[in-house]
Amino acid sequence: MNKTSDPVDLKSRLQVLDGWRGISILLVLAAHFLPLGSKLLKLNLTAGPLGMTLFFTLSGFLITNFLIHHSSVTDFLIRRFFRIIPLAWLGLTIGLPMAGADWNFYPGNFLFFANIPPFWLSQVTAHYWSLCVEVQFYIGIALLFLFFRDRGLLLIPFICLLVTVFRMVYGAQISIETYFRVDEILAGAILALAYNGKLGTDLPHLIKSLNPYLLLGLLLISCHPDSGMFNYFRPYLAAMLVGTTLLNEETPFTSVLGSRVLFYIASISFALYIIHPLLGHTWLGEGEGFEK
Repeated sequence: MNKTSDPVDLKSRLQVLDGWRGISILLVLAAHFLPLGSKLLKLNLTAGPLGMTLFFTLSGFLITNFLIHHSSVTDFLIRRFFRIIPLAWLGLTIGLPMAGADWNFYPGNFLFFANIPPFWLSQVTAHYWSLCVEVQFYIGIALLFLFFRDRGLLLIPFICLLVTVFRMVYGAQISIETYFRVDEILAGAILALAYNGKLGTDLPHLIKSLNPYLLLGLLLISCHPDSGMFNYFRPYLAAMLVGTTLLNEETPFTSVLGSRVLFYIASISFALYIIHPLLGHTWLGEGEGFEK
């Protein structure tokens, strides 16, 4: 069997994906809580998008890989919603009253469309924009798979490119709106298709041959707010970087990505993401920057 189509092989490589997940949440936390150098360098504004694009890439990969190997859309939706909704709703139950949000904020947040204009994101729950993107993607890909089955998944590369072109037309280099951001998840979905041999053999071999150091450097540039047109390549660079570590037996990042510390951080990453802005509005967030 083709190596890229073996689900057992993916299981042995989950530590690589967990490593990237751990790195992604650490980047987001650092962007929100730490000064990452001079403001002129805009490193905090770079670390946040970097963490999120890695997270979205992993999400797109894992979701698409699940649908490739499991035909039940119901099972998929139950698994995803029960993974996200309980803790997300608990965070909203605490965060929205803490922010003094009006009642018209509640439907958009609890039903995950608060990231769509006119926006219903409070100061305490502003980070829920990414969960809105995720949940909307879950529903979209579930419908695509329900109506077209495996052929629907093959439409993902075209949809992804269409979203990127749409971003370019409207100059949306970085956005929280799903139609301007979902290509970061879709790029991860393309990686899953390539990994499972659904897009032929040339693409996996190409990704495997790429230099991870070069990809990391280009990805960092694409996440910087002043990189201009390079921002539009961010989804694909992230997917290729993750892909090089997934498709290669050994990479320069293997030992780091397989560390127990990153595995533990990855296992609690969703909880960290939900909770960390709330803590910033308690006594833990008081005081001057140096004290924090």
